[in-house]
Amino acid sequence: MARQGVQLDQDQFCCSVCLDLLKEPVTTACGHSYCRSCIEGCWDQDDLKGLYSCPQCRQTFTPRPTLKKNNLLSEVVEKLKKTGLQAASPALCYAGPGDVPCDFCTGTRKQKALMSCLVCLASYCETHLQPHHESPAFKKHKLIKATAQLQEKICCHHDKLLEVYCHTDQQCICYQCVMDKHRSHVTVSAEAERTNKQKQLRIIDQKVQQRVQEREKELKELQQAVESLKSSAQRAVEDTEKIFTDLIRSMERRRSEVKVLIRAREKNQVNQAEGLLEKLKQEISELRRTRTELEQLSHIEDHIQFLQSYPSLSSVPSDSPSITISPLQYFRGVSETVSELTEKLEDFFQGEWTKISTTVNTVAILLPLEFKTRDQFLQYSCQLKLDPNTAQKRLSLSEGNRKATVKFQDQLYLNHPDRFTKYCQVLCREGLSGRCYWEVKWSWDSVHIAVSYKDISRTDGVFGSNNKSWSLECTPVGYKFRHNKVETKVSGPQSSRLGVFLDHKAGSLSFYNVSDKMTLLHRVQTTFTKPLYAGFNLSGCFGTAELCEL
Repeated sequence: MARQGVQLDQDQFCCSVCLDLLKEPVTTACGHSYCRSCIEGCWDQDDLKGLYSCPQCRQTFTPRPTLKKNNLLSEVVEKLKKTGLQAASPALCYAGPGDVPCDFCTGTRKQKALMSCLVCLASYCETHLQPHHESPAFKKHKLIKATAQLQEKICCHHDKLLEVYCHTDQQCICYQCVMDKHRSHVTVSAEAERTNKQKQLRIIDQKVQQRVQEREKELKELQQAVESLKSSAQRAVEDTEKIFTDLIRSMERRRSEVKVLIRAREKNQVNQAEGLLEKLKQEISELRRTRTELEQLSHIEDHIQFLQSYPSLSSVPSDSPSITISPLQYFRGVSETVSELTEKLEDFFQGEWTKISTTVNTVAILLPLEFKTRDQFLQYSCQLKLDPNTAQKRLSLSEGNRKATVKFQDQLYLNHPDRFTKYCQVLCREGLSGRCYWEVKWSWDSVHIAVSYKDISRTDGVFGSNNKSWSLECTPVGYKFRHNKVETKVSGPQSSRLGVFLDHKAGSLSFYNVSDKMTLLHRVQTTFTKPLYAGFNLSGCFGTAELCEL
């Protein structure tokens, strides 16, 4: 009871504006007390009206009263703080946002409830809870931690406490329900069901804990794998840089050797030609001098002088060997030979690049998902539709743009930049970039089930013949997988219904024979850089392919 008195004193010494213990208390002419800052704040807002009132009794004052500190109240409040009679701060005693208020407290502010009674269906603060602790009449009442959901524990049909669990309907009911709608149902007490569920909860908790341990182990292994992959990638980059640097140096050395060889041959031939040039110039000079002397001789009129001079000038100079000049091509053959070498190297590098890229793309941290049943694949099923704007004109689309059939005559399609013009091909509308599964039914003719980047050539981009598409060819005699002109024979049971599973992020594309137990036909591991689009190529005369509804 003493605690109750103290609590009452606390309420008496609280400011009605801030609802906290008085700070520098002042008293108005009407006898009500406030914190100085609180009442002055209220009156500051009344300055425009020029009329000041008490927040409690509404008595008005004109002019604005001069407030003086109430020394008696100040001393009492200070003693309350020093003696510790205030057991908890008002923020803890009174119900705030998110707290359960006491159902028995009166006034504008209610105390925070500590416990709720399942018999009284009410919540009590520490003061009003005392009868439940002290009076024998409340001894059998069940108390729980204060909750605002008391009404959820009451039967909405009979306003009785929910104390029974119905296994038949999987819900909590009251004893009246047991005798009414749930008469023939399997029921147990809520306590018994709680005990049973608690045991199940422990089993679930053990499984969850085991799963946590497994996942933590996988997390650690994955982190180690990532670090190892980064380290391996760095070593591979450094090794390939060194190899290509050595290769480039070798090419540079060969280039210099060819240059030196050409310059040496040039110098040799130029020296020979320049020697002949000098001899030819001398010979021409001598012949011109002889010709001049002969002309002078022919003009001598004295017969005796002419005959005496003739013997020394009549002999013809000896004939030197003629010079043969090769056709004006010279080093053109060298350029052609080097050009041929370049083409051969390009072809060689192109072939080797496929091996290199395939080897790089086989590197993976995460292994592809290994599903065993069709139901596991179906959780990633996607509904696809063929895009009429991409269909080659001999393809007819039906079944809501899910089926493609080869026709002998062109279909009435409008011109479109996305349309395939050479091969009987078609792509779907939907771009795929996550985990996706779809199924295809095909006729007993040559049908290519493919995925492709959207920017594949529309004029010469047959599925599987380039690095933008991947294709599984299905024929009555077997399967073949194609990518970038590389063909791989695929063995497996023949089926007219195939499943395709794409894990874009993991770079995995898999083809399955559809049955209750899925059979893997072929899988390719690579790196996809853009969204993929499912598609068909119908190279036979009577081929059909259809996207199945899942």
